[in-house]
Formats: sequence, C-alpha cells, structure tokens
Amino acid sequence: MMPDQTFDHIDAGRPIDWGKTAQDYDRYRPGPPDSFYHKLSALDVGLADQQLLDVATGTGLLARRFAQQGAQVCAIDVSAEQIEMARIAAKRGALTIDYRVAPAEDMPFADKRFDIITANQCWYYFNLQYTIPEVCRILKPHGKLVVSYFNFMPRLDPIVRASEQLVLKYNPDWSGADWDGVVAVQPRWSCEVFKLVGFFVYDEQIPFTRESWRGRMRALRGIAASLPTDQVRAFDLEHKKLLPALAGEQFNIWHRIYAYILQPDLLAS
Repeated sequence: MMPDQTFDHIDAGRPIDWGKTAQDYDRYRPGPPDSFYHKLSALDVGLADQQLLDVATGTGLLARRFAQQGAQVCAIDVSAEQIEMARIAAKRGALTIDYRVAPAEDMPFADKRFDIITANQCWYYFNLQYTIPEVCRILKPHGKLVVSYFNFMPRLDPIVRASEQLVLKYNPDWSGADWDGVVAVQPRWSCEVFKLVGFFVYDEQIPFTRESWRGRMRALRGIAASLPTDQVRAFDLEHKKLLPALAGEQFNIWHRIYAYILQPDLLAS
C-alpha cells in the first residue's frame, strides 16, 4: 500500500499511511507466536535455504523469523519508514535480509525467483488484478504462496470490544471493528488460479500489558495511520484512562491465527 493511498472498500476511502505508525508498529505490534512458525515448518514453509519473499513486511517480523530459521529472505513494503525500522531491527539481530521499498503489484524480482512468498495481515490491501500475476511470475515451479492472518477477537474478549468502541468514537469510518471470527476453508479470490495445499486455523492467547495494548491499538490503521496527531494523542489518553477498569496491568488477548498455503494451478494457467 502506497503512503496516503485510499481504498474505496476500506474505511470509506479515508487515506491510510502506515509510515505514520512505524515506531509504535515496531515496538508494540506483536507478530504471530512460535506456534504459527512451527505449523508452517510442518508444511515445508520457512525452511533453511529456501528462497523466501515476505510481501508488505511492515517492520519485518516474519522476515526476521524466517531468516533466523535459515531461509534466504527478501522483503518488500511500500512504506519507506516501515522498511527503515525493519532494517534497523535486522541489523540489531545480525540478520541478512534484502529489504526493498516496493508494492506487491510490481515486485522488483526476476521470474521464478522464490520458493515461498508470504503475506501476513496484508492481502486485503492489494490490487489482486496485478498482485496475483506477479506472485505467479516470481514463484518457482511448485512454489507456494502463504496468506496468513493474526486477528484479535472482539466477540470473545471484552477488552478488545471496549477498545474497538473507543477507536470508532475517534474514527467512525474504521471498518475493522467487530470481526465475527469466521474463516473460510479457501478464499474465493484464490479458487480460479491457485490450488489449496495446506490450511490451519487455531486460537491462542497473546500476552499484553496496559502499555503494550495501548501501543498496539495506536498502531491500527484506524488510529495512527489515519488520524491527525492531536486526535491520536486524545485517543491514547482516553484509552489509558479506560484500561484500568477493564484489566489488570498484565492480561492476555485471544487471537485467531490462520493461514492458506497455495500453489499456482498450472492447469488453470
């Protein structure tokens, strides 16, 4: 997603700039837990020496983990600020990752380059008319696309529900609230081009403190990526006052984690 780009199907077309969230995103937004990577490894994703591309990498959480597991990792994002955070974190961890500023719709790589392409919590933002052909172009024969999600669950968790209501007070256009938790076995967009070769879905509690949950909520597209700085501060102050009535200093938040492992259907192409 390009900085200040708008999407008719997201948040009533309100401009979104993930670069404005980069610091909170890096510090407070957790990536999927260890169990997620263990399940992917069992499905031959993220293995040592695989050529792997993480698309819309943000601050590089998945890219770093796959590099730690021995994969040869490239990662792209259209936010230069997010990529800068990702490079700093990789350097801090002594990891070699090829980070580039680029969109999913026009990936700067040669044909048949990658064994694996991952896209976590981001597929919703892509123009699939261009992204799907690019994925098929740069995957090796029998390569895999992994589209995954890591969502908190407002219908199971009163802390999430109350925090989301506060987000809507400041940004009524935010369309990410009240997720129902329903997960399709295979997404419709994939059926004509890809075959499903793996799938999992499960729930896990993720630990937070009041401070880290505040940071996690600031990093939403509906807050720091969309609102003026003074409104972000006002939201955060009100959220800080709200949380002691909802939770202790430390608490867990239920998340639903799921992933589709897909291969281009050569018969369809």
